Amino acid sequence: MKITLLVIGKTTTASIASGINDYAARVNRYIPFDIQTLPDARASKSMTEAKQKEAEGKQILGALKPGDRLVLLDERGQELTSRQFSEMIERRAQTVAKRLVFAVGGPYGFSEEVYARADEKLSLSKMTFPHELVRLFFVEQLYRAQTISRGEPYHHD
Repeated sequence: MKITLLVIGKTTTASIASGINDYAARVNRYIPFDIQTLPDARASKSMTEAKQKEAEGKQILGALKPGDRLVLLDERGQELTSRQFSEMIERRAQTVAKRLVFAVGGPYGFSEEVYARADEKLSLSKMTFPHELVRLFFVEQLYRAQTISRGEPYHHD
């Protein structure tokens, strides 16, 4: 199984991008992982929130492959502890044949079509965070999940 983080728009803050790259390299020591960046739908006066979500949704759906399991990182998703997230990744590794895809939407979230395609939703917090930080938090948690499953000392209860 390969894990992909699908994101809308580039990470523009250098320090956050550095952290993401650091944790992504750590994750790759354990499991195949990549980050796929899709172009953001540039907001203009003629582009409504709904049109932007629709345009970004088409990109997300277009990036999926047959057999992908899609997990949306969404504020209305299920909240897990780090240990529960590690267990979830372990279970999916046994049931997902190809890719486990986690998606971070654009500034307005996901289109209805993306919600309809999603296999599950996961929340990192009830709080709202900038999308760049969500990327960093997610990749760190993915690394933490790998160390938990191997009994390494990174995670402390």
